[in-house]
Amino acid sequence: MNPFDLLKNMNSLRSQMAQMQGKLETLSATGSSGGAMVEVTINGKMEVQSIKIEESVVDPNDVKTLEVLVAAAFNNAVAAMQELLKEEATSLATGGSK
Repeated sequence: MNPFDLLKNMNSLRSQMAQMQGKLETLSATGSSGGAMVEVTINGKMEVQSIKIEESVVDPNDVKTLEVLVAAAFNNAVAAMQELLKEEATSLATGGSK
């Protein structure tokens, strides 16, 4: 492979990575658990943006259930974000834009 072609490809890859980095903060995904009694929203950097908990789930005598629901909602949000990031990366790699 021609070294100049390699350099051209590297610049293109850097540009695509910069685009993706910029999108990370604007992307969001929400996960839920307990029939949507607990919802967690994260951004593309996997930072929690919000947590919503229905009052009916809050029981001082059963904190463990709430902990399980929050963890499940977070894991659900992460799975949704991973799928979204995969779609975004595929779109960038194929030259499309979302």
